[in-house]
Amino acid sequence: MALAMSPTSTLSDALVVLGAAGLVLPAFASLRISPVVGFILVGMLAGPHGLGAMTDLYPWLNWITISNPETIVQFGEIGIVLLMFAVGLELSIERLRVMRRLVFGLGVLQVTATTVTVGFALSFAFDLTPIAGLTLGAALALSSTAIVLPILARERALAAGPGRAAFAILLMQDLALIPFLFALSVRTNEAEFTFADALPLAVKGVAAILLLVVAGRFLLRPALKRAARTRSPEMFMAATLIIVMGASAITASAGLSLVIGAMIAGVMVADTEYRKQVEVTVEPFQGLLLGVFLISIGMRLDLERLVAEPLFFLLAALALVVAKTVITAGLMRWFIGTHAGLTRAALLLGPGGEMSLLMLTAATAASVLPNAIGDAAQLVTALAMTAIPLLSRLGQIVERRLHSRRPFEALPKAADKGRVIIVGFGRVGQLVADMLEVHKVDYIAVDRDPDTIEAHQSAGRAVIFGDATRVELLQHLDAGHARALVITTDQHRAAEHMVAAARSIWPDLQIIARAQDAAHAARLYELGVSDAVPETVEASLQLSEAVLVDLGVPMGPVIASIHEKRADLRAVIQHLAPGLGSEPRLGRRRLRDAKP
Repeated sequence: MALAMSPTSTLSDALVVLGAAGLVLPAFASLRISPVVGFILVGMLAGPHGLGAMTDLYPWLNWITISNPETIVQFGEIGIVLLMFAVGLELSIERLRVMRRLVFGLGVLQVTATTVTVGFALSFAFDLTPIAGLTLGAALALSSTAIVLPILARERALAAGPGRAAFAILLMQDLALIPFLFALSVRTNEAEFTFADALPLAVKGVAAILLLVVAGRFLLRPALKRAARTRSPEMFMAATLIIVMGASAITASAGLSLVIGAMIAGVMVADTEYRKQVEVTVEPFQGLLLGVFLISIGMRLDLERLVAEPLFFLLAALALVVAKTVITAGLMRWFIGTHAGLTRAALLLGPGGEMSLLMLTAATAASVLPNAIGDAAQLVTALAMTAIPLLSRLGQIVERRLHSRRPFEALPKAADKGRVIIVGFGRVGQLVADMLEVHKVDYIAVDRDPDTIEAHQSAGRAVIFGDATRVELLQHLDAGHARALVITTDQHRAAEHMVAAARSIWPDLQIIARAQDAAHAARLYELGVSDAVPETVEASLQLSEAVLVDLGVPMGPVIASIHEKRADLRAVIQHLAPGLGSEPRLGRRRLRDAKP
């Protein structure tokens, strides 16, 4: 039986979304434009205010436009839930404790000052009620975590003064979203917003949050541990999604927003050893479904209104960026003093962000903001977000004139030191960690055995759960800036896969791998390992050393001969690797030669 598909069915919408993800966004990436901006522009173009308005004249446009906006909006809600879960993963209790002065000092002041300043200015300009004005100010006070953080990470600016300050502000903005959405959720459920009617809903909301915190404290780690023990990626993925959706369902059943539960779940997971693997697990879903949410936002933006009043919206976006930049730069200077990169960091935080769009949508649904004002604010926010790459470039130009140093280069290079990543924490990995600890070399170990992780974490060792065969996990561990990647697993195919993947992405990374024998070591050298250590060869050398010492040969000559024999054997093994021969491996450094 054939399945008939019309161009107005869900299939055409799926083609638009997948086409945006697979075709349009790589083009934006090549131009160094954030995917967030790309998805919004796709929504504007393919939505009912763009090409969708012309489908009656040109029916073939149904295949490249959004024909079912309601469906896109529903999937977009799941995307924002996963985004807020990912935000929660960045809000670990330990991170907040370490950065408490910047987060709860600078961050609170930035959100408060911007909310009040922008809110009262807009109340006066558009004759809004104080509540509506402050709600609009609070929404516009938020910045784009999804765009700004990758820029700061790419510049390696998060360790510098302005970068840390910008990160702290973004964390506080994400935290502030919880009470903002809480209030809007109560308002949505009780239009009259009387104290007597709202109090029971507030009590239910607080009870739901406390339930999540208690459940997360006692049930979360055992649940993830049980899923990890199966060694099944699908089971771990299912457990992760159940946690996210279950937490969202609990807050939704209490009359709160879905995203509040998702963020709380993320915060609880962030303090477990499963955090990095959870990030890798949800990332594909989050990226695509967040794109759907941003497309749904772009669909709601009225292009006709923008074309009719371009000067108004451009000036409004410019005023927003200038006002937030001035406020943020002034507060940053007060907290951290004058630093190279401060102006650029403040400019990056000037536009609104994806959380602004979320809050504006919630405020409009709660009838706190008039539809016309909410729609106009979303259009201004989207315009400002598209300008973030240009503002980053403008910040670079300004900083070059103000400072002789490169932007964000405020800390000494020693603060930029990486760590060693150990993959596999069995007997070999533990011995490597022992020696690194003796020489005070920072490391983090990754293993797939939850019982091993639990035992060593209780001893204070830096061990996390994760599947390092997925290169995304190594990226989350910042392998590109690691001092070395040490692969100790006895799974030889997995070791080869990790070496090949890591070398293709990070050509200068120091990679040391455990090999089964000389042939396996030759294969690893062919794939790009810096050093391969065959088990059989090393066992033979150690046995030879013990024999010579027991026979009375002095230790010094024995060690020298062992080192010489090891070098000869390494050269022979490298000759076995096709294309390697005896030529020196340019760009490779030994761990002992790495600068501290």
